[in-house]
Amino acid sequence: MKLLAIDCAASLCAACVYDAGAGEELGREVRDLGKGHAEHLMAVIETALQAGGIGYPDLDALTVSVGPGSFTGLRVGVSAARGLALALKIPAIGVTTLDALAVEGASAFPGRAVLAALDAGREEIHAALYDEVLAEAYGPSVVTLSGATTMAVNAEAVLVGTAAPQIAEMADRAFDTGPVAATADIATYARLASIRGPGEKPKPLYLRGADAKPQAGFILPRQAPKGSKADHDPKKGDPVFGKDHGPKRKDS
Repeated sequence: MKLLAIDCAASLCAACVYDAGAGEELGREVRDLGKGHAEHLMAVIETALQAGGIGYPDLDALTVSVGPGSFTGLRVGVSAARGLALALKIPAIGVTTLDALAVEGASAFPGRAVLAALDAGREEIHAALYDEVLAEAYGPSVVTLSGATTMAVNAEAVLVGTAAPQIAEMADRAFDTGPVAATADIATYARLASIRGPGEKPKPLYLRGADAKPQAGFILPRQAPKGSKADHDPKKGDPVFGKDHGPKRKDS
């Protein structure tokens, strides 16, 4: 099975072609963009395919990182994967960044519990705890730094992800540590997807709402067209807030 993996969950825009039967990567392209995944992703995919010596018709499946991660990056990656899968009539497989990071931590320290923890800002951590055989024991969820630290200490866990240094500092002790990164290597997503096989259609894993919210001072009320009856008829009430807030009539 030839599989295309896509990752736009963090600053990287990455793709690789993986031969599941041979268990080897055929080609890859990784660009550290920060932003602009939508403009670069298709070129990244094309370069990975060329490096692997195959074309779109040769693909048997796709996989994509579904987060947690960048809101925009996740939408770009998941939309591309689902669109390509639909066009090529092949399955698309979602893999979380926490799962992929945990696999890398377990590879470095076999037979150990792993805590995958990403710094989410606002003093929050996106975390998932995995037991000695990489079964999910907790999460994925949003936890406080102190909560993540308690989990790491109690489980004697290997730490992976961007929040690993913060957890070690709060615990005031050293931990065995895997990759301290916002996402795993692109080939890890491919290997994990080839083992899992098809499931539900991938969708972004958002553990909290978007950071960007409308500012109250810039939300304009709806207004009736100028000169409309609602402007003048007290029976209609306030055209913005409704009849209950309209002028009161005196009883006759």
